[in-house]
This record gives sequence, C-alpha cells and structure tokens, in this order.
Amino acid sequence: MLNLFIKIYVIFKFFLRRPQLKSKDIDDVKVLEKRIKDVVYKAEDRIDSSLRSIILLDNGDDDCEMACKAFNEELQQVEKEVCFLKKEVMVIKFNKHIGFSKLPESATTFPSSRQSTTEEKTVVGMKDDLNTILNCINAQTKELIVISVVGMGGIGKTTLARKVFDDSIIRSQFDKHAWVTISQDYNKRQMLLEIVSSITGINQESMSNDKLLDTVYKGLKGRRFLIVIDDLWSTEALDLMRRIFPNDHNKSRIILTTRLKTVADYASSPDFPPHDMSFLSLDDSWNLFTERLFKKDPCPPQLECQAILSLSYNCLPQYLKACFLYIGSFPEDTEIHVSKLISSWIAEQFIKSRSNTRLEVVAEEYLQELTDRSLILVGGRRANGRIKICKIHDLLRQMCIREAQIENVVHFTNNDISGGINDHRRVIIPYLIQDYFRDHPKHRNGKITTRSLIFLGRQSYEVTGIYYWPYSISDFKLLKVLDAHEIGFDFSRIIPQLVHLRYVDARVNDPSSLAKLFNLQTIIVYSQKKNVQLPTEIWTMSEIKHVDITDVDMPNPPLGEQPLFLNTLHTLAVKSSAVVLKILRSFPNLNKLKINDVRSTEWNAFLDCLLVLEGLVTLNIQAAASLNSPFFLSKDIFLPNLAKLSLNSTFFPWEDMAVLAKLPNLEVLKADNAFWGTDWKLDEDVVFPELKYLGVHHGNLEIWEATSDNFPMLEELNLSWLHFLEEIPESIGEIMTLRSIEIKDCNSAVITSAEQIRENQEIYGAGKDDQRSSVGKSVGVVNTE
Repeated sequence: MLNLFIKIYVIFKFFLRRPQLKSKDIDDVKVLEKRIKDVVYKAEDRIDSSLRSIILLDNGDDDCEMACKAFNEELQQVEKEVCFLKKEVMVIKFNKHIGFSKLPESATTFPSSRQSTTEEKTVVGMKDDLNTILNCINAQTKELIVISVVGMGGIGKTTLARKVFDDSIIRSQFDKHAWVTISQDYNKRQMLLEIVSSITGINQESMSNDKLLDTVYKGLKGRRFLIVIDDLWSTEALDLMRRIFPNDHNKSRIILTTRLKTVADYASSPDFPPHDMSFLSLDDSWNLFTERLFKKDPCPPQLECQAILSLSYNCLPQYLKACFLYIGSFPEDTEIHVSKLISSWIAEQFIKSRSNTRLEVVAEEYLQELTDRSLILVGGRRANGRIKICKIHDLLRQMCIREAQIENVVHFTNNDISGGINDHRRVIIPYLIQDYFRDHPKHRNGKITTRSLIFLGRQSYEVTGIYYWPYSISDFKLLKVLDAHEIGFDFSRIIPQLVHLRYVDARVNDPSSLAKLFNLQTIIVYSQKKNVQLPTEIWTMSEIKHVDITDVDMPNPPLGEQPLFLNTLHTLAVKSSAVVLKILRSFPNLNKLKINDVRSTEWNAFLDCLLVLEGLVTLNIQAAASLNSPFFLSKDIFLPNLAKLSLNSTFFPWEDMAVLAKLPNLEVLKADNAFWGTDWKLDEDVVFPELKYLGVHHGNLEIWEATSDNFPMLEELNLSWLHFLEEIPESIGEIMTLRSIEIKDCNSAVITSAEQIRENQEIYGAGKDDQRSSVGKSVGVVNTE
C-alpha cells in the first residue's frame, strides 16, 4: 500500500524538477507538494503509533488482537487517503493551467551581453581574486586557456569577470570580445546568437545553427579573443565551445564562471586549475548583492539574501535537498563533524540505497556533491584528504532556515519557542530550553509528531532543573533520532518508550533499556556506572551499523545462534574484553574499529583477530602496555585495505615499523607513545608506498635515520613532545610530495632542522625550474609551541 504512495510521490517530484515550469507554476506546485508531504507524515505517524502500541503490549492475546485490529483499520484509512491523493495528482498532471506542457525554447530568456554591461563594476573585497585572474590573463603561455572561477551563487563571480572584461587595458590586448550567459537552462541556439552578435555586431536570427557555428569559428580564426562564459551549469555547452573556438597559439583566453566544481575541473587544465572564489564577510557580501541588484534603491525586505542563492537550492536534485537543509539548520559558524552527520542522514532516511554500495559511502558522495556545488564549506580534512569537518556560509544558512521550515524538514529553535515543536519533524536545540519542557504545556496537548531531537552545546544543559525536564522527552513517542550526548542526563527510564529510535547518542546508565529498540542503526551510549553491558537482544538487532560503547561491555552471544547484525556492522568502538576478542573475527564487513584497553595478555589474541578482518579501512588501538610490558608486532598483519592506523601506548620497538611498511594501502599513521627506543633507523628496503601523513608523538627517540625513498608519497609530517630528538633527517626535505612539517613542544634542534629543510628547498627551487623545485617551495613549517 505504501509503495503506491511512494510511486505517486516520485512522479510528483519528477514534475517538480522540470525546468520548464514558470515561477507561478512552481508556487502552485509547492502547494501540492505541501499537501503530499502532509499525507506522508500523517500516514507514517498513524502507522508508527499503532506499531508502538503493539510493541509495548505486555498483556494477553485479547489485547494483542485488539491492537492488531486497530492497526489494520489505520492501514485501510491511510490507503483511502493515498488513493484520493493519487487522483489529485493525476488531475493536476493533465490540467494545463499548472503548466506541465513543454514550453517553447523561445520562452526561455537569457541575459544578453548588452544587458550585462549595466552590471555594477565595483569589486567589493575581491582584490586577491582579481589579481589571480589577471595573472592568468597575462600568463606567458600562448595556448588558449580556460580560466575557471568557481563559487556559490551571489559570491561575486560575475562581478569579478565583468571587472576583468570591461578593463580598458585588458580589452586593448584582444581583437575580439564576447560575453555569453548560459544560466541554468542551456539553450544552444541562444548561446550561438549571443556570441555571433558580440563578434559581428549584427543580429543573425535568420541563420541556421550550422551557419552560426561556422560564423563564430571564422570570426575568431587568426584573431586574439577574450570570451566570458558566465554561469555555466553543464559540460555540454563547454564541449560545443571547444569545437568552435580556434586555438591559434596567440594568447587567447576564456573566463568561465560556475557554481559547480565538477564543471570547473572539466574545463580547466593542470597548469591553470580552477580558482575558488574567496568568501566575503557578511557586510561585503550584502553590499555586493544590493549594489548588483538594486543600485541606489533600497533592497525590498522580501528579497533579502535570497534571490541569487535560492537558484542554487532550487536546482539541487531532490535527493540532496533534505541533506542540504539539514546542514543549514545547525547554529551559525558551527563546525559539523562529518562522521556524525552521515550517521544522522542515514537514520533520517535521507540516503538512497544503492546496490553493492554501503549507505555511508553514498552519503559521503552526497556531501562531496554539495561541496562541488559550492554550497558547503570544508572546515577541515582528515590526514587522508577526506572531509572531516564541514560548515555552511551564513548567507546560505539563512536561506536554509527559511526553506527548511517551509518544507518542515528541520527546525532550528532559538529562545523563542512560544509556538511549540509538536508538529516539527526534526528539531535542533542549540541552547538550554528547560523552560519549554517545564512550563510550556502545549507539547502535552494532542499527539507530538516530532521525529528527531538534537541537542547541541558542551555541558550547557547541566544546570538547575535538568533532573526533571528531560522526562518530558518520553512524550515524544515517535522519535527516530535522539542526540542528547551533551545533556548528561540518564535516559535509561525514557528510552524504553521510544521504540522507533534508529539513532541514539546519550548517557544510559542501564543499557538494558535498549532491549526493545529493534530499529536501532547507531548506538552511541556511555554510562557513569561500572561493569554494565548491552542487553543480549543486541545480537538479534538486524539493522545495527554503528556501535560506540567504549565504557559499556558487550554481552556474550547466545549459544548456538548466529548473531543477526554481524553482517551489517560497519563501525565498532569498544573496550577490549574476552567477549570482544571472541566475536571480533566474526564481523566480515567491519570497516572501522577502535579498541581500548588492550592488555598484554590479550595482545596475541587480538592480532589473530586482525588476520581475518581484511575489510578494515580504519584501525585505532588504545593499548594498556607499559615500558615493563611492551607489545610486539612479531606477526605479519595482512590488512590489504587499511588506510588509517592510530596507535597509542603500545611501546613497540622501532624495528616493528618494518611490519607496518608492508601494509600496501596505508595512507595515515599516527603513533602516540606507540614506539619506544632511542634509535629509529629505516633500512632502504623499508618503504611506505602510499603513506601521506606521519604523526609521531611522545617517546624517547633521539636519532632518526631515514631517506626520501622510505616515504616516497609523504605530504605531511607531524612531530610533537619529542624532547630528545636531535633532528629531522635532511633527506626528508627531498620528498617531492612534502607540503608541511608541523612541530609541537619538541627539542629546539628539531625546529632548527625543519627550518633548514625549508631554506634548502627555497634555494633549490630558486635555481631550478623542475617539478621538484615547485613542490619544495610550497613546504611550510609550523611550530605550535
């Protein structure tokens, strides 16, 4: 039955995406979209409410029969509503006034080059960007080059291009000039007409497309030209232009602006990579926006920060919209951890399943696509280059808040909560709002349909009154996501009522309360009690993907039964124990493992487990070794997919580094008190073929002997708290890929050797003009003492 509704919903989304719709039609369609969403939400709420009643039943067969009968009645009512809605959609589909019929190409308007000349030429806060573009224009290469400028809508890409295009000195260097605006809806003929008009000064409407192509080519052949392709959204138009723009090796230039990094990368060459447009301050962004649109007139309040930015959102594919709005609803300047964000997206069912691909991988692709569209900022990357922290620009965030509330995707609450949050699907609570739970009675009137409660902040909720108001959360009976890690309140008595939870991150002193939560996908719980363990029901939860319980124990699996979630578990953070070591080798799809408190008596058993965990990509070992009982890597570790390894307090001898060098795909190695000994000498046959990041922290290391051949791909070297190390090997500076050396609280001689490496590279780079020198000049030394 619900599949019928999903089909209708997908059909409707297809129509909604169609670019032929006029703005008025889109407004009408949004009304229908709201109606559809309301039916979806109500159907889901009614069904889940009935299921909850059945799950919590502890009485006899009569009560169960009555609950099942009520559930069947709810299903029948939902089916009626879905069928009625289907009729509405079908009527609208064939109703001409909604405008689903294809519009003629002539109805699509494109700003002409003459219209563009009226654009404001003031460059607000873009001096560095302007210099970068001018340097490319004036580069010595005679090849035709494409200068790509990429950035979010409204950031000033067009203004920057216009400043260059209209500069009298720049124009005097070129024989021909053309400006063409592509915009979202690519129209081949309109584009050709604009280029021909710019080149010949004559309107050639009567020409065929083939004749227009020939006219452009002949008009530019043998001449030095400057062409701006503004607001490019696809590579199709670029492919056409590459055919008609001749490369006569006369320093012709093409400036291209786009919001999509994939388009910019496609257009650019390695010698002239895309230029990421600098983000302006809030004041500069607003000044630029108002100057471009309204000149001297005040900006209409209803259009604040929204006209240009909304286009980027409206052009998103449907599967990205909810993900984007979810990010935009976090507090201003919040650094969002990608690992947690992805788990939340999956729990919210934002990620579409794809055959043979884990949802986590798909979610990362979603995030990368949002980044490539200049909608999300990268706040920090992991040592292997993957995004670790993301953020959103303030202007885009304001648009997200508005759209998210209209579409009831997620609500960001401030101190003003007078309207309640009963019918808000997802609620992010950045500050303590205990007064709502204590004094606001509205949430107790009627049914609460909220599906996610997310509390942000650090210990900001631990104030007077916290010991009673969280009990009100038990009234949110349909919750799927509870992220309350920062509250510090014990949710043991509340969680059993929240049977639909998919994601829980909270303090739970009695983990047995999780026993009935068979929808759980992510468990992140901590306890202030000792010797507590997850319930045995954990072994029958078939949806579990992520478990983080470093101070809660795993239970023994039931005898004679194969645990259901072994095949679905991808991430495990756990404290070492006999039970863990017994079951660890049974997780065939484990992707990420963090294990704490590994004792010397358990070490060999743990190494045996690693022999079968061939799918591991990330491994973090927090050992309980000491100088009196160090660990050894006497056995070969066969982990063919391992890319990131973190070791803490293992106190291996430095000779064991040769074992780690055999890991074929190791890119990141972080060692904190992981190795012990005064001398670390790397033989020439010890090579880390893919290692990009090496971090060595703490220890008694004095002498380090190595060559560039030991680390051929190293990009970052991080050394900290090495008080006895005499120097960094000079040959480390010969590594062609090395970009940075970071030092914290080390012997001053280490800093001196790092500075010497940088100076040598600068001298070498100044005298040579090869690849090695260009890389060497980019190495930076950071002393964070």
